[in-house]
Amino acid sequence: MTAMPHHHAATPSPQAGAPAPGPARVAQLGDARSGKLAGNIAAFGRALRRAGVPLDAARIALAQQAVQLVGVASRADLAAALQATLLSRAQDRAVFDELFDAFFRDPQLAHKLLAQMLPRADGHAAPPPQRPRVRRALQSPRAQPAAPSPEQAVDLDAAMTASRLQRLKQADFNQLSASEYQLVQRLVQDVALPLPSVAGRRTRASGRGARIHWGRSLAQAARTGGDLARLQRLQRRRQSLPLLVLADVSGSMERYARLLLAFLHAATTRVRLDGQNLRLRRDVFAFGTRLTDLTPAFALADTDAMLVHAGRAITDFAGGTQLGESLAQLRQQHARRLVGRRTLVLLVSDGLDTGSPDLLAQELDWLRRRTRRLLWLNPLLRFDGYQPSARGAAVLHRACHGMLAVHNVTQLQQLASAIAALVQR
Repeated sequence: MTAMPHHHAATPSPQAGAPAPGPARVAQLGDARSGKLAGNIAAFGRALRRAGVPLDAARIALAQQAVQLVGVASRADLAAALQATLLSRAQDRAVFDELFDAFFRDPQLAHKLLAQMLPRADGHAAPPPQRPRVRRALQSPRAQPAAPSPEQAVDLDAAMTASRLQRLKQADFNQLSASEYQLVQRLVQDVALPLPSVAGRRTRASGRGARIHWGRSLAQAARTGGDLARLQRLQRRRQSLPLLVLADVSGSMERYARLLLAFLHAATTRVRLDGQNLRLRRDVFAFGTRLTDLTPAFALADTDAMLVHAGRAITDFAGGTQLGESLAQLRQQHARRLVGRRTLVLLVSDGLDTGSPDLLAQELDWLRRRTRRLLWLNPLLRFDGYQPSARGAAVLHRACHGMLAVHNVTQLQQLASAIAALVQR
């Protein structure tokens, strides 16, 4: 009797429903027989875009190729492959990690995300991430309920019409609904604030200038037989004014404080001068009943992380306003933050001070004498015919070089030109 070959006896029988064995090949992403991983990666890329991560279709296609190479057996390898192909900035890693955890944790959650619905998974799924950019990315820009309320309609419709966008730009920050407040917070982070620049002490080679660059002029003369065909000149470098921000976080400024801090963080991170992106020197303090240094929070690259850090640092949020005592603390502990008389001070407050007017006048006089310009950003200018009649507001009005409105997005867009005009004047 002929014995059966040994390898036939060792071959396991295929399970019910399993495909028949065939030649080894790599399954193409998007094949109906191999799942919907390609669609998941594309949806994940769209969610990253909604969270503010810059990427295009080419990166999403590259991510699909990378996943095809590393496979999906290891979750860590999958995350590393997607991060290497989809991210181009280190500041987006925290957003990527939270969104990856929410997207690839639960199949039901992934299904709802692919269906462009809010991620409310049942069972033991973890709660939504706390980072606002991730929560907004997990919301649908298209899906709307059958009978939406006005607040829900704005929350789900990220692709706003021109009329709605114009209305939000004109709306007062204090009158926004919760969903409109989130949309406006995204809008203010895109508003630019090019601060005025002045001539510094350092110089650079240029075709124009009051001083002669003898080194370059003589070097050029050596190449032309000793003839000074053209004199090279030195021009003073332009430098941005150092910035000091004093933000009121009292109860009357509660709805304005978060939006204005987000706006100032995104708009003053870097400044472009002489064709280079330079980091702006800025010191930020919050004041209510006491002074809080927010400069370490503003050093963070991500605006959401800055707001979280600032919220933990501020202990007197939504309390009273004692600007005189806060300025006295600034003079006693942080006077060296003022760079000569070149610092531009932006004081964000409604002027409803509850402290001593005499102390406030004394400290404002000290601050004014040590700065280039002291500008009062007042949200109460939204009212026609506003007059600073309150005691603290009257003292601020006399001490400041100018008063500007900051109660909506349109006013923030016009803020740069207004600041430049006041500095030049």
